Amino acid sequence: MDITNRFSENPILTPKMVKPSTPSVGIECLLNPGVFWFQGKVWLLVRVAERPEQQEGTTTLPIYNQAGQLELMTFRNDDPKFDDSDKRVFEYDGAHYLSTLSHLRLLSSHDGIHFSEDPEYGPIFPLGEQETFGIEDCRVSQIGDTYYLTYTKVSPTGVGVGLITTTDWKHFDRKGMIFPAHNKDCALFEERIGGKYYALHRPSSPSIGGNYIWIAQSPDLEHWGHHQCIATTRAGYWDCARVGAGAAPIKTEAGWLEIYHGANEAHRYCLGALLLDLQNPSRVLARSEEPIMEPLAGYEQTGFFGNVVFTNGHLVEGDTVTIYYGASDEVICGAQLSIKEVLKSLGR
Repeated sequence: MDITNRFSENPILTPKMVKPSTPSVGIECLLNPGVFWFQGKVWLLVRVAERPEQQEGTTTLPIYNQAGQLELMTFRNDDPKFDDSDKRVFEYDGAHYLSTLSHLRLLSSHDGIHFSEDPEYGPIFPLGEQETFGIEDCRVSQIGDTYYLTYTKVSPTGVGVGLITTTDWKHFDRKGMIFPAHNKDCALFEERIGGKYYALHRPSSPSIGGNYIWIAQSPDLEHWGHHQCIATTRAGYWDCARVGAGAAPIKTEAGWLEIYHGANEAHRYCLGALLLDLQNPSRVLARSEEPIMEPLAGYEQTGFFGNVVFTNGHLVEGDTVTIYYGASDEVICGAQLSIKEVLKSLGR
């Protein structure tokens, strides 16, 4: 049951529309932007995944060193220690490397459709040993005049959630890792509830448990506790393999509305909704039985990693939610949803 209205201009951003960060790499994919209003314009904080030019018989992979500088590593394809069977994660002699390396890029628009870069607002690059494999999938929440960026930090020692704050998008305060490995998909509520800040996040367990959505409380947005699991995968459903939060929950009269992603065993990613209690957001009032958005368009079914719709950024104006989403892990698209229609699909 797909209830979204896609932009007729989709895809609105493709890899060819953005310049590589250096001449030594090319842009492979644009993915999953954070979204916010700033200076009267719509802004996207896009994950840009880059890869070095490849030569026949070898594979060259990028990493960032602790100083934030790009380094390249080259492996022979016929080396028995080299395993490139996964398109996204390669292995050499027991160590894992990403096939692409991601940073974050700011693009703005007056109409929400046509986006461009402003040289006054530069990229956000990985920095330090916890980000040597890049930074990914940033959510942007605004509380007062401050923007809070929760993003995925990737390194050989694991995947965790970092926090950056800014008020002007030119100066950034890096707070470090707020949810340790293995964790991602962190979305902050944009107001306090009962005097506490809340966040959705997704710790992962390879043996007991799984890829579930949890909620946590904090007095200051940096120190988190009172963790509770609020949504697990569901056998036989569209979200049977993994689930994760999207952008900041939307406050409605019926409850906090969270648009989340789910995937099945075939790695088909769809979007659904959770409705959380206004006073106690750890209490789930309703959940999508069927997806509210599925990969149906050609650009959502074919790409770097096909059959994917994935969002972690939206804007809310009245009843309309405009989501910006990654399609097939390659291009950026836009669509609109009615809050009333989403609540109706939940029986509310």
